[in-house]
Amino acid sequence: MTRICLLAVLLAAPLAAQERIVESVVPALAYGPSCSSIIELRNLGDRPVTAEVEGHRESGALVALAGVAGSVVRLGAHGRGSYKLEIGEETLGAWVKIRERVPAPELSPIIAIGGSTECTAGDQLRTAGRAVAYPMRNPWFTGDVAGMPADRISLINTSERTARAWACYSAGTLYSVPDSGTGAELRPVCTASLDALIPPFGARDFAVSRNGSTQLSLKTEGSAIVLEMLRPLSETLRLYTVDSTIQFGGEVAGR
Repeated sequence: MTRICLLAVLLAAPLAAQERIVESVVPALAYGPSCSSIIELRNLGDRPVTAEVEGHRESGALVALAGVAGSVVRLGAHGRGSYKLEIGEETLGAWVKIRERVPAPELSPIIAIGGSTECTAGDQLRTAGRAVAYPMRNPWFTGDVAGMPADRISLINTSERTARAWACYSAGTLYSVPDSGTGAELRPVCTASLDALIPPFGARDFAVSRNGSTQLSLKTEGSAIVLEMLRPLSETLRLYTVDSTIQFGGEVAGR
């Protein structure tokens, strides 16, 4: 019996090693008395597929899917499903991580992922799409923000380790500190600054401008961070849409 069990384990190990996980993130999900968000999954293939839908509050805490036991969902060939998080309090920073199981190396991911947020104010109903985002290591943003003072940058730490962010708000004034002959790096003079720790799976947003600043430098340190620029959809609604025209850098070695 022992030999049979050992043989079964040895045969199963190579098969398990061939399976891989593809991770996607749907960020900036709003919930509360006037807002609700939906995550949509669609199987584009002709085979069944299994995915884990892992919901998080802005604090990083896990949250269940409404009407679903557990976090694993199964979609039949060409099937689809819509899911909500069980969040009653008001928030703009909930998010979801989707892990699709691809059972063999010759197969490709087949789940199309999307989402949307709806908010009401009086007789208005506004909807903003939520596109999939992918984490980066140490992403950063530096640029002129004079034309977008009401925008915000959403940061999500999708890893189980604490991340860090440094924000420098300036009016465009630069200074340099002479070094040992390799050249002087120009650095902004910060009129306001922020140094923040982001807990595991936590989310935080940063104002693009503070006290009339026109330049922003935001640097991060973390293995899997999502950065997105958010624009207000309407002055009467607390609803933001993702500005995909803003590009973020990555792979900063340190502060």
